[in-house]
Amino acid sequence: MPKLKKVAILGRPNVGKSSLFNRLLRERDAITSDMIGTTRDIKKREVTISGNRDFEVIDTGGIDDSTEMFATVKKLSLRAADEADIIVYIVDGKNIPHEDDKELFYGLQALNKPIALVVNKIDNDKDESLRYWDFLEFGADRTFPMSVSHNRYMNDFYAWLEEYIPEREEKEELKLIEDSELSFEEIVEMVHIDKEEEEDKELKVAIIGRVNTGKSSLLNALLNEERAVVSPVAGTTIDPIDEVLEYQDHKITFVDTAGIRRRGKILGIEKFAFERTESMLEKADIALLVIDATVGVLELDERIANLIEKYKLGCMIILNKWDIHGDSEETYTKAVEDIRDELKFLSYAPLITISAKTGLRVHKILDNIIDIYERYKQRVPTAKLNEVLKYAIDRHHPPSHNGGSVNIKFATQYEIKPPKIAIIVNRPHDLHFSYQRYLMNIFREKFDLVGVPIDLSLRKRGQRVDDD
Repeated sequence: MPKLKKVAILGRPNVGKSSLFNRLLRERDAITSDMIGTTRDIKKREVTISGNRDFEVIDTGGIDDSTEMFATVKKLSLRAADEADIIVYIVDGKNIPHEDDKELFYGLQALNKPIALVVNKIDNDKDESLRYWDFLEFGADRTFPMSVSHNRYMNDFYAWLEEYIPEREEKEELKLIEDSELSFEEIVEMVHIDKEEEEDKELKVAIIGRVNTGKSSLLNALLNEERAVVSPVAGTTIDPIDEVLEYQDHKITFVDTAGIRRRGKILGIEKFAFERTESMLEKADIALLVIDATVGVLELDERIANLIEKYKLGCMIILNKWDIHGDSEETYTKAVEDIRDELKFLSYAPLITISAKTGLRVHKILDNIIDIYERYKQRVPTAKLNEVLKYAIDRHHPPSHNGGSVNIKFATQYEIKPPKIAIIVNRPHDLHFSYQRYLMNIFREKFDLVGVPIDLSLRKRGQRVDDD
């Protein structure tokens, strides 16, 4: 697959960079606000325009030297421009040209890449007549007077992008059979005939946790370079940001999510960040749950952990800031016991103590991620699954219910990521939840499903997948 062109959007704070990012995506992905400095991190998304032209758009933080944190943002933004193939520089058309804009733009021109100057917030003819012409002194090869929020004069800008974004090489689409119309017996016959799964080496890993637990520091440590803006101020990360890492022939996309506060404290922009975090988790494969070792598991940690259960993600528990404890075995044992006691529903998740600050044991996380993902996408052949099921039943028969026997007929795995296993039983509603948990523990033990949730469903013989 050809490498996608990269388009970087730069500019000073509050000029409309994230609005243009969202317009290109045709959805509200980046958080937009009138608050200066809303975007502090680098965000990347794949975009398609004109139906068949794909590229990666990069939304950068506002360039400003007023604080130490903004100086870091500026460094990251300029690095994004250096890595990009095409640069879009946005200015505020409601105000006269700013000297800082000129200096920055001239510096970007020196990169000798296609670059356009977008004069944003030109909402009407009056704005155009008052301000647009002042920006021609920048000497840009292409200057576009636009209103991103009102979708005004966008066509010329799209046409300019098309000059540098090649058309996609179209491939014939494969036709898929709808499994939802098949009974489980038919699925067993059709799906599990030694069919080899398509090689899947791309995965998404969500980094979640309370505010100020060290999620961004962990991301930086994993990438071995500064990609996310790190600050001791709780809530520095507002937007989730994506970073891609190639490791052991896998493409790992990390999503650094906004720190989640108690619901009573989620106001305005952070409320949207929380909602979008949930939306992101729905698309993730694995979650790294980051817990602060200096305070242990709090009630909010449990609520966040429930999101992992809700979205059936592979999971690894990261106990960060462990450098304050040293290597005391007694302290480690107590910390693990406390976490296991508080997060019983994540008993399947491996736990590791690290220090993102010092790098302690961070290198072990990537190997664990790959191992969990291989299990997460595992498909167990029906014959082996039923062999283990028979072992489980022989070892411990299903309890009867109201004097009636509960008979398990067979099992089949009908989906992966996570493994979804259907148990065909004569009385689905009467199989006690404790016995279901027993079966899941046996499956996890026999098929090495550490770190992976099992989605178990109970069905009658002949009941279809989509029937409740």
